[in-house]
Amino acid sequence: MSITSESRHVQEPALSVRQVLTLERVLAGEPEVVAGAAQLDRPVRWVHVAEAADVGVMLSGGEMVLTTGVLLAGDEARQAEYVQSLHRAEAAAVVLGLGRAFPAPPEVMRRAAERCGLPMVVLHRPFPFAELTEEVQSRLVRRKFAAISLSESVRTALTGLITAGAPLQRLLDEVARHAGCPVVVTNLAHRVLGTAGERSAVDDVLRDWERIARQAGGAAGDGWVRAELGGRGERWGRLLLCGYRGDAATGRLLADRAAEALVLHRMLGGAPAHSWEEQSAQGLLTDLVSGVVPARQLLPRARAAGLPVNRRTFVPLVVQGRTAGQLDRVLRLLGLPGLVAELADGAATVLLSLARDQDAEALTAHFANRLRAASPAVVAAAGARTAWDDVPAGLREARHVADAVAGSAAALGLPAVVRLKDVHLRGLIRLLRDDPQVQSFAERELDGLLCDAEPELLNVLRTYLATGRNKSRTAQLHHVSRPALYRRLEAIQARLGIDLDDFEQAASVHIALLAHDAQQG
Repeated sequence: MSITSESRHVQEPALSVRQVLTLERVLAGEPEVVAGAAQLDRPVRWVHVAEAADVGVMLSGGEMVLTTGVLLAGDEARQAEYVQSLHRAEAAAVVLGLGRAFPAPPEVMRRAAERCGLPMVVLHRPFPFAELTEEVQSRLVRRKFAAISLSESVRTALTGLITAGAPLQRLLDEVARHAGCPVVVTNLAHRVLGTAGERSAVDDVLRDWERIARQAGGAAGDGWVRAELGGRGERWGRLLLCGYRGDAATGRLLADRAAEALVLHRMLGGAPAHSWEEQSAQGLLTDLVSGVVPARQLLPRARAAGLPVNRRTFVPLVVQGRTAGQLDRVLRLLGLPGLVAELADGAATVLLSLARDQDAEALTAHFANRLRAASPAVVAAAGARTAWDDVPAGLREARHVADAVAGSAAALGLPAVVRLKDVHLRGLIRLLRDDPQVQSFAERELDGLLCDAEPELLNVLRTYLATGRNKSRTAQLHHVSRPALYRRLEAIQARLGIDLDDFEQAASVHIALLAHDAQQG
């Protein structure tokens, strides 16, 4: 398992030099920055009081060094060496208390600090260093333990969710709750695989995602914290805390804990590398189909997921007989951009995004024929949409067409791409199947067969009507002789009290049977 935060060398929360200078006790000393003003955001890991000229050998980096300069007075060479020693030790800053040794800021030290980029601060009023040391170090300790507590809290919460088999979205929601900012997970191509956080804040991030994605490989700043995701020597994604407002080191710690959990979640789930992409597409298409969220609000999510949306033609499809993974591979093979997800009833939904100058109908047929070349598949399509706001209605239309022909494509002799005009009466019945009056009609018309424990007669009736009352074809499909079929048809007519040679009566029973089959799924 491999997890790399944006800056791993910072291992614990710290105050910046700038923050230390705003503390009430420090302000009482009338601090003045005389050198290195551009480096005031350096982290202060500890506070150290030292007068020795070779103080650098006692430091490990990140310390704010306090001194009165009593051992440096009158020796400009030692003053310069003191500053250089601090610089070599990577000290955060030097604070010089003015007094008997130095009544004014020493110019030699100031110039040396400026050359090194080391913040140098002088205190114009007498100030007990012990108070500053106590104040800063107590704050650092509190921050450190708060960060440790947060880290363990996040780790415990995420581990519990993973153990309970929670989905990716639940983990991201938990991370966002602790971070208090939007959380985004992407693949290495910067396509968004998952988001969490306050909806409006997430939308703001996704709305500007193209710019953010271009900067994703650079250093994070202004609360943007990044952690890499990967395992077994291979990176496959990254996690971003977008606009984290807490301590920078704590944010990195939180991002690391979240990344650890996401890597573990994938490893324990045995999920392939593309599974999160499928989940992302599934969430987006589900929201589009449901209509709960206006399509316009989902546009940033679609764009961030890698779907081209500007000046495009959208073709909604529902495919039966193929998995989302199989369909995605065919789309990639044909070079067709789109989203794929399995939404319900074993059918997969596809949203193609084609250039305006491409022949949408021809490309859809090519896609369907490529699928059917391997094994039977039903491709139901809605009419092409050029407006994104019309996509939800198109997805629902495609689902309706697929639902109308479910399990009956062979009998109906449907084309490679089935559209609304191809489903005729069957499509209407599917739309009305939950109407109580339609249900009552179906039960009334078929009552003589529905009460029979033997379903063979109902199956014969279904085949006979589906083949256009072709007795030879019906006998062949049921592997019986024509005389045997005649006896069964007579039994059906007797039980239902109808004449199947009468067109109106046969049509009535056929409609009732279609309604019954639609209600039974």
